[in-house]
Amino acid sequence: MNDLDTGLLSPVRAGTPIEELVGDAAWLQAMLDAESALARAQAALGTLPREAADTITSVSRNHALDLRAIAVSARENANPVVALVREFTRAVAEVDPAAGEYVHRGSTSQDVFDTAAMLIARRALRHIAADLHAAAASLTSLAREHRGTLIAGRTLALQAVPTTFGLKAAGWRQLVLTSAERCFQLSEQLPVSLGGAAGTLAGYAAYATPVTAVLPGVPPAVPSADDDTGGYTDRLVRAYAHETGLAVQTLPWHALRTPVADLGAVLGLTAGSLGKIAVDVITLSRTEIAEVAEPGPPGRGASSAMPHKRNPVLATLIRSAALQVPLLAAGLTAALAADDERSGGGWHAEWLPLRECLRLTGGATHTLVELAAGLEIKPERMEANLRPMASAMSTERIAAALSSSLGRAGARELLTRCAQEAAGSGRTVREVLPAALAALPDGGPELTSAELDELCDPGRYTGSAAWLVDRAVGEG
Repeated sequence: MNDLDTGLLSPVRAGTPIEELVGDAAWLQAMLDAESALARAQAALGTLPREAADTITSVSRNHALDLRAIAVSARENANPVVALVREFTRAVAEVDPAAGEYVHRGSTSQDVFDTAAMLIARRALRHIAADLHAAAASLTSLAREHRGTLIAGRTLALQAVPTTFGLKAAGWRQLVLTSAERCFQLSEQLPVSLGGAAGTLAGYAAYATPVTAVLPGVPPAVPSADDDTGGYTDRLVRAYAHETGLAVQTLPWHALRTPVADLGAVLGLTAGSLGKIAVDVITLSRTEIAEVAEPGPPGRGASSAMPHKRNPVLATLIRSAALQVPLLAAGLTAALAADDERSGGGWHAEWLPLRECLRLTGGATHTLVELAAGLEIKPERMEANLRPMASAMSTERIAAALSSSLGRAGARELLTRCAQEAAGSGRTVREVLPAALAALPDGGPELTSAELDELCDPGRYTGSAAWLVDRAVGEG
């Protein structure tokens, strides 16, 4: 049953590296990594034999556990860790019976699972951040190359004022870099999880007796779970963080689900940011606009019914993730309302949404790398689309120029009438403006033909677009 989830219904992540990073096999290995790290941390503090920790670590890295059997067994305990510990202990004991006694010592299922989740998330976030930086490099090149390439700025779906494609690409880049920074920052903050049965660390403290203090023939001292005056559990948390590479927790967080909610927030931000880029590409790829085109080999984007079509599939895949991840992330936020010291159902409800957020976002970033690197820009189409509305797009500028003589309200009213007349007659604002000025009671301000041409030239009304691009990406 290795094909239970092939990605058939989630093409945005099917076949991408993120699948292996967060798949069931990776999650199983992360739980084993959490178990072995705990043994090494306890050995570092002298409360577990080093030889046992070495055996546990070796078996965790070279195991032959039945993933499907553990998954099915999880139905009996509502989580996979119980079955995992049982099978892992058996595997360790086959190598060294004494070492088997030290597997999962003092721990609880949620400690192992949550630590594993943070390990998975850290690896995924770093991969996502690397892809985002690769995409940002391509967007930097686009922004520089098209620093002055005119394109219609569109607001509420309509042409508004001119902008440049370079500024649009610089905006995409900013979204990508912001997402990359937040993904990496969060990857550095994800904490280990050590709490024990109810968040008191009592189970760990109960095994705090140094193994070196146990003499042959002398029963070991039995520590009190309430006696941790030596700060053993604090040292254990720090040792565990060192072994896993995760951050030190402030408190046990079995029912304080901020780390998972933070993951949802950052992944939702990232997917949503990429969705903005995808929507822009889909819009600009429309047949009647055709200002950009996606890269791809022959056959990509083909329709099953219409041979002439070449659909923008990369942007479509990215947008599909952008529409799903925020909804899944909302479920992770909802899980903050956890009951008691450990939640029945709330914790369990996080698992699939968290993984799906990681998979979808990772698939989207992987897809963006190809899209950004190969996006075809069509300046000639951008110019052609500007031409019919060129002078109309300059009405804001013309009104500003006329406001000194007509007042701001008067100039706006005049240009509104000109735009309406031009739209109704099929002419341009440039063509109707002279007559409109002449019809004013005092004849209006006198503008030469050259002055009118200059005022109506969209290329002269891109404001600070070039400067903004330079500030964002530099001129290099």
